[in-house]
Order: sequence, then C-alpha cells, then structure tokens
Amino acid sequence: MRDHAGYYDGVDASVIGISPDPVAAVRRFDDKFGLGFTLFADEDHAVADAYGTWVEKRMYGKTYWGVQRATFIIDADGMVAKVFPKVSPKTHDEVFLEALRRSADSAGTAPHDSAT
Repeated sequence: MRDHAGYYDGVDASVIGISPDPVAAVRRFDDKFGLGFTLFADEDHAVADAYGTWVEKRMYGKTYWGVQRATFIIDADGMVAKVFPKVSPKTHDEVFLEALRRSADSAGTAPHDSAT
C-alpha cells in the first residue's frame, strides 16, 4: 500500500488493516514497517468473526483457529462490494489495485495522474 498511496488517494480509497494481534504488537509492527495506513488490533477476533475470516486451519497435522487473510472493498454505502479471499502479501497489492482501476474506470472516476 505505501508504494501506491497516491493511487489509493486518487480514487478516494481508504485502507484499513485489522490484525488479531494485541495492540502493542500491532503498534510495533506498524512502527517497524511504516505501513502508511491505519492498522487496528482485533485481539478478540470479533471483526474477523463478523467478516468470516476467523477460520479453522491445519498445519503439520494440527488444527487451530486463525485469520484467513482477505481483503474487502466496502462501497460508499457501507456494503461489501468485492471480496478477495486468501490473499498473498506478495501479489495482493497489484491484484487489488487492478480491481480498483476497473471499478474507477467503469464509474468514470479514474485518476489522471496515478502513482503506480
């Protein structure tokens, strides 16, 4: 996100991250990486539960509960417009930006001078 902040601003998009980690850990992570967007702690995973991203996972034969990374586009009316389930941090920004570009193009609101 921080590398494409100009584009997000150009389409009037706000980025908010939500982590199941405690507030202190979220603060350290943001301080270390300078994310450039708001990052909330959801330690009791209430938001993850509400959005269906608190899921049962399996690794090395063990079952546990954790967050499935996902991104949601919330429209101006507060409705979920698009869901990107099981996102990969390595490729996610490009996929998400392309969806925003397509959405902005179809709405006639694409920025003329983006920072991509």
